Amino acid sequence: MAFTGNLKAIGFCLIAIMLFDLMAVQVRYLSQYFSVQELSVYRNILGVLPSIVLLIYNKEFTLKLESYKIPQWRLALVRGLFVAVAQYLFYTALTNLELATVSALSQTNALFVVILAVLMYREVVKFWRWLAVFLGFFGALMIIGPGSDSFSLSGLFPIGAAFCYAFSMVTLRSFDKSTSNSILYLYSAVAAAFGAIIYALITIEFSSITNYSHLIILVTMSMCGGFGVVFLMVAYRSAPAAVLAPFSFFGILNAFALGWILFGEAPIDDLFPGALLIIGSGLIIIWREQHSKV
Repeated sequence: MAFTGNLKAIGFCLIAIMLFDLMAVQVRYLSQYFSVQELSVYRNILGVLPSIVLLIYNKEFTLKLESYKIPQWRLALVRGLFVAVAQYLFYTALTNLELATVSALSQTNALFVVILAVLMYREVVKFWRWLAVFLGFFGALMIIGPGSDSFSLSGLFPIGAAFCYAFSMVTLRSFDKSTSNSILYLYSAVAAAFGAIIYALITIEFSSITNYSHLIILVTMSMCGGFGVVFLMVAYRSAPAAVLAPFSFFGILNAFALGWILFGEAPIDDLFPGALLIIGSGLIIIWREQHSKV
């Protein structure tokens, strides 16, 4: 049933959000010792590993390069470059803004997803889904609060990242159903790593990794980000974008909790009433999906 499939996709989406929030915490910590460009390079190089694991799990791994050819290979590589730009903007935001603020601003991703889905694929989005998306977006704005630091120039970085991530997610619809998630991720990971390396070589000099704990955190950061992408790809290839978009707002709750516990950044009072609107937007989607199939 379509409703059951949508619920499964929503579950994958929520797991991805949790992994991305854990990655953000580790990026915030590592930014004390490494530049944003370095973190992006390490994340993308190590991020190729989850794609290989996924290939092995799906029994698609082979040393024959022709087996990885896909009709839309150019778009697959472009997606990877968009991901590299998104990561750079997102990591830069984490070094300048509070974790919860970055997460809240990043939730404009949901709005971009729906708009791009309408513009690129003429996806039909009815009143209740539009209401849910805008309700969640308004809730995010309430959490940020007028006059906060997030409305400075730094606040544009997570919004730019949100647009790039939205493009990478929505364009998954352009690929043939026969193209596996693992091969798509491999293309994206390789292209993102290539883009990050080129930009880093132009702009910075790499520093040495002398602390083993830093190395461990770099690896776990990359794995959280890498497998987060895997779950998100599966989710967006299993359900319409407009169904999943509002659930990205739940990442604000995770970010507020992690920022408050680990960095003392997010007063719990700031969650309300914005968090209630965000949760309400997700419940509206579930309710409409269930009753539309009755």
